[in-house]
Amino acid sequence: MDNIVYSTDPNWKPCPKCGASPCRCAPPVKLKQAEPVRLSFRRTGKGSGVTLIERLAMHPQGKEDLLKKLKKTFGVGGSVKNGVPELQGDLREKTAAQLQTLGYKVRILQ
Repeated sequence: MDNIVYSTDPNWKPCPKCGASPCRCAPPVKLKQAEPVRLSFRRTGKGSGVTLIERLAMHPQGKEDLLKKLKKTFGVGGSVKNGVPELQGDLREKTAAQLQTLGYKVRILQ
């Protein structure tokens, strides 16, 4: 349980719905994207490699939700490692198209 029991901040208030701080029931906010999201492909020792979605200015839960949506759309696996979403396989072009429809600027690295 991550609920704060005591706080010295006079402006602190828990969420009235879920009681957590920060709120877990509100959708994650997309932060202002100053630079383009970088899509790169890295081969691993085993398997075919992964597509990395780097410099994604988003709340960690938002990254998880976006990755879940992309995995379902492409029918692949993936995970978030060290704050960087990874998709199995070389999906740079398809991922770029999906991110651009969501309003992100995208740069594909070779």
